[in-house]
Amino acid sequence: MEEQYETRQTRKRRRFRPRGKLFLLLIILLLGAGVYFFIQYQQGQNIAGETEIEPEPFAGDADNSGYQNILVLGVDSRGEEQSRTDTMMMVTHDRENNEVKITSFMRDIYADIPGYQSYKLNTAYYLGGVDLLASTLREMFGVEIHNYALVDFKSFETLVDIAAPSGVEIDVEKEMSEKIGVTLSPGVQNLNGQELLGYARFRSDNEGDFGRVRRQQQVIAALKDELISVSSIPKLPKLAGAAQGYVQTDMPLVDQIKLATQLGTGGSGEIERLTIPVEGGYSYANYPQAGSVLEIDIEQNRRALEEFLSQPLN
Repeated sequence: MEEQYETRQTRKRRRFRPRGKLFLLLIILLLGAGVYFFIQYQQGQNIAGETEIEPEPFAGDADNSGYQNILVLGVDSRGEEQSRTDTMMMVTHDRENNEVKITSFMRDIYADIPGYQSYKLNTAYYLGGVDLLASTLREMFGVEIHNYALVDFKSFETLVDIAAPSGVEIDVEKEMSEKIGVTLSPGVQNLNGQELLGYARFRSDNEGDFGRVRRQQQVIAALKDELISVSSIPKLPKLAGAAQGYVQTDMPLVDQIKLATQLGTGGSGEIERLTIPVEGGYSYANYPQAGSVLEIDIEQNRRALEEFLSQPLN
């Protein structure tokens, strides 16, 4: 009986010993991952100068369980306190299907800016910051805007180089050099931060600003593909740390990480894109206080936007 008891005890120890080792290994891995994240995050903060950009006062719309609209702005401040927005996009996260859509608003749209006379749309940010620009878009198109993110172009270059040290793959469709600070040749190639920014800003061809906006959307889609790739996972903590000093946003860090995780773990890889004004929904005009503008058919563009977003507009 005593021998049988010892045999049962020996078997019991053998059964539980491997589980104990696996549990210990899991704890070590989790601790290691936490230490790695902390070190990489701090390295990113050091690159940005260990400072966080305080968000502007922003009256975002109440949280919507079905979708999240984030106003993404690019500015070329060149050391100026006030600047116009060179890039204006609304990135929509369809929470139910975990999909992403991008709506670009042309900067030369002739817009009714609340509290001011009509100017080009990108003047709204110059006059009253993100809040006034968001209010202008709400009144013109009836969209909800829940959050915003703003990045200066020099900061964009740095963030790209952190996220993709080997560059971002882009099919450059033509020779590009005029007014973009770099020279690009046709063909598929990996572009660093400065080159990618130059590609996105090029407009010295027959397409003008419409081509520039198309390339901006292409760049955002390529960056999303880069960030959700397996090879980019180790770089994300460092990128998150640097972003705190380079990207101005009202979204808390926890929400930023949550959104990035959701986009990286599901949904179709494709990003749907729309440019406002739509084809046939505008004409060229000229006004003394605004210069050459795009005068748009508000109703036609609102219908196109509502259909594209699958959202009810106000």
